[in-house]
Amino acid sequence: MKKIIKNLFLLLFAILVIIQFIHPAKNIADEATLMTNDISKVYVVPDSVRQILKTSCYDCHSNNTVYPWYSKIQPVAWWLNDHIEEGKREINFSEFATYRIGRQYKKLDEIIKQVKEDEMPLSSYTLIHKNAILTKNQKLAISNWASAIIDTIKATNPADSLIIKRPPPKA
Repeated sequence: MKKIIKNLFLLLFAILVIIQFIHPAKNIADEATLMTNDISKVYVVPDSVRQILKTSCYDCHSNNTVYPWYSKIQPVAWWLNDHIEEGKREINFSEFATYRIGRQYKKLDEIIKQVKEDEMPLSSYTLIHKNAILTKNQKLAISNWASAIIDTIKATNPADSLIIKRPPPKA
């Protein structure tokens, strides 16, 4: 029995060592690429709001992640990569200018709701990134900024363009 446990331990150790050499691609783009379709290309983003977004959102919601030291350790790197990919699927500030107006409208509305309800940034992120925890004033700044853009979108686009049409479910 001891030999089986020892062999199992050695196998697990070998697997742990081997996976250290397998890393996902980094989410890092050069500055020119980052700004091509950035949200700031279509909407004014005050410096104060930009700084909040960079500190609390961009690691998972842009094409440029600032990686912590523990991102070099597997399987943590895969877990972080999954969070980043999922975050970018939800909203990617680096690609925001490519979104249809209905999606932009919906995502800005979701930002307001999630910030007010403390759903973003994720608690698993703020556990380690204490500077990403939003204060009441920061939440208000983001909400006011997003609300102002929503008002602009409503004023300059037909109402039916703000609705994301989904195909009917298949029977």
